[in-house]
Amino acid sequence: MGLKNKLRKSSTDKSITGVCGGIAEYFSISSFAVRLIFIFLPANILIYLILTNAMSDSPPTL
Repeated sequence: MGLKNKLRKSSTDKSITGVCGGIAEYFSISSFAVRLIFIFLPANILIYLILTNAMSDSPPTL
């Protein structure tokens, strides 16, 4: 049994790089809620930069 859903940057729901949109799609929650969580995290910029480089891009869609 493999994971059907992979954690990837969103190609449709992105403000800067698609990290928050990708997390929201993975957990099926609002991207606004994920963005609020990032605002209140103490090391938000560091965590965001790490996720930007670590998360793969979503496959291109037609």
